[in-house]
Amino acid sequence: MNENKNREISKTNKIGINRLRSIGLIVFLSFLLCACALQQSEDEEGKLRVDVYYLNKEETKVASESYTPEESTRDAMLPELIQVLSTQPENVNLVAPVSDGFHVLNYSVEEKQLILNLDVRYLDMDATKEILTRAALVRTLTQIPGIDYVSITVENEPLQDSTGNLVGTLTSDMFIDNAGTEINSYEKVKLHLYFANKAGDGLIEVNRTIVYNSNISLEKLVVEQVIAGPTNDESYPTINPSTKIVNVTVKDGICYVNLDDAFLTQPYNVTSEVTIYSMANSLIELSNVNKVQISINGKTDMMYRENTNLSNFFERNLDLVHG
Repeated sequence: MNENKNREISKTNKIGINRLRSIGLIVFLSFLLCACALQQSEDEEGKLRVDVYYLNKEETKVASESYTPEESTRDAMLPELIQVLSTQPENVNLVAPVSDGFHVLNYSVEEKQLILNLDVRYLDMDATKEILTRAALVRTLTQIPGIDYVSITVENEPLQDSTGNLVGTLTSDMFIDNAGTEINSYEKVKLHLYFANKAGDGLIEVNRTIVYNSNISLEKLVVEQVIAGPTNDESYPTINPSTKIVNVTVKDGICYVNLDDAFLTQPYNVTSEVTIYSMANSLIELSNVNKVQISINGKTDMMYRENTNLSNFFERNLDLVHG
C-alpha cells in the first residue's frame, strides 16, 4: 500500500514539475514577444522611434513621419517633440501643426496627463484645421513614455469645441485611423454613449465628440468607444476592456454586434442590464439603428450572466438612465 502511495506522490510531483516547466516556457515566450514588440519601436541603435504627425498642405488630413528623439526620458522628450511639432518638416507637402501664428505658452504634467497651454491665436483656426491640429498633437505626444492623456488649455482656459462644449481629456484612440501611416478622410461626430453610475445599477449618458476616419462605420466606432469606457470621473465602465470585436453589421434597423468570449467575463460591479443596455442604448442613438443583438463568436444561443438571453433583440431602455 505504501508502494502505491509513493507511486502516486511521484506521479503528482512529475505533473507539478511539468506544469512549472510549461509555465516557465510561457513566461519566457511572453518575454520574447514583448522584447520583439519593443524592438519594433526602436531604431537600429536601440533608440525609441516615434511617429510625428503633421497636416498636409491642403489641411484636409494628417500624415506621419518617423522620428528618433535624441532624448529618452519623459521630461527631456517633451520639449524636444514640441520643438519638432513647431518646425517645418523637410517634406514640402507637410505643415507643422504648431504654426500659423500660435505657439505653446507652457506645459505641465500631472501623473500621466500632459496639460498643453496654447496662446489665444490657436482659436483663430477653422474647425477642421483645429481638429486636425489637435489630432497631430495628441497622437504625437502620447507616444512619450509616461504620457497617456493630453488636455489643451488656451491662455489657461479649458479648450471648448465649436459648439461650446469642453473638449476635456484627450487620448490617442479618440482619433481613429486606418492601418496605414496616413490619417485621412477625417470626420467629426458627437456620440451619445451610456456608461454605469457609481452603484453599477443604472446608466449615465455621456456626450463624446470624436474625430474618426470614415473607413470605420459609426456602429463599430460606438462599440469601440463603449468597450474603451468613460474618460471622466462621473461614470464607470460596463464591459470587459479585453473584449475584442469580431464584426459589427446593420440590417433592417438591427445592429448585430459580434464579440469574442471575453465579453462574458465581467470585471466590474455592474448589473447585467447595465452592461447590455450601455451597448444597446449607445447604438440606438444612431439614426439607422432601432434594435441590437449581441452574439459571442457568432453564437446567440446562450445566456449572459445566467439571466439575459442573447438571442433577444434589445431596444432602447431609458428606465435605467439616471440623471
